[in-house]
Amino acid sequence: MQQQELEVLMKDSAANAVETAQSEFSVSLDYSTQSIRLVDDVILMFLEKFQDKALEDTAVFTICNIYGAYLGEVFKKQVGGTWRYDDSDPEAPFVLLDVGENSYAFAGICYERLVNDSQISVYNYFDLALQSKTQ
Repeated sequence: MQQQELEVLMKDSAANAVETAQSEFSVSLDYSTQSIRLVDDVILMFLEKFQDKALEDTAVFTICNIYGAYLGEVFKKQVGGTWRYDDSDPEAPFVLLDVGENSYAFAGICYERLVNDSQISVYNYFDLALQSKTQ
């Protein structure tokens, strides 16, 4: 995947996250750092509204990737960064946001909250990442 295609894909995915949060849950995401707290809620709202269907492979993939893209785009607004498509494991490619020597797996933290542990906070992950880049 070309870099420009990846950048467009991630922007479009973030916009899809905004549209989905609004249409499904009447939650407004505005690309602000404060809106990241709402992503924590929206991820769990998928489980409440769709129950087991939210944990089907395609739903998990979509939810985690669009909200991961949203987190990354908000992060990029604050400190910059470049999206990277990692296909070192062709069976499980993923996207990271590279900022300097650090890489952030925003879709991965969404996955952890949705699938593994509802106590994990995407906001806390985002905030720690932001603090590490702004100090």
